[in-house]
Amino acid sequence: MTATAVPAEASEPGVVTRPLSASLGGRSGHDPRGDPSSDRFVHKRPVRIRQVPVANIKSQIKRNRQNERRRLRNRAVRSEVRTRMKKAVAAAEAGADDTDERLRRAIATIDKAASKGVLHKNTAARKKSRLMRRVAELKARA
Repeated sequence: MTATAVPAEASEPGVVTRPLSASLGGRSGHDPRGDPSSDRFVHKRPVRIRQVPVANIKSQIKRNRQNERRRLRNRAVRSEVRTRMKKAVAAAEAGADDTDERLRRAIATIDKAASKGVLHKNTAARKKSRLMRRVAELKARA
């Protein structure tokens, strides 16, 4: 399946038509390496590229540095929360002996993220509630 131009009779008079791939311009998840229906298409997660802020004021330059450090730290903490939650659920699914320990560690990680301000307290409470309910359901099945 290739991207084609809109037929001239389907477009309005005076409207220039161009191939779909040209109109996307590499945006909207379009992969320029190949067509999604082809064998060569490889789906990859989009990479977020941070643009370097152009600030002239010293305090704003410093603030940008601080924000970038905090963003990376917060990203690592959120990733750790997700990892601990997945491990707790996986242990419950497998019926492992250390399910309670993994659940305790996951909850501690969520609480720590909330206390540091990475997660809002209500978000942390919601995550803990859903995690405990899911683990309890899995333990009841096993």
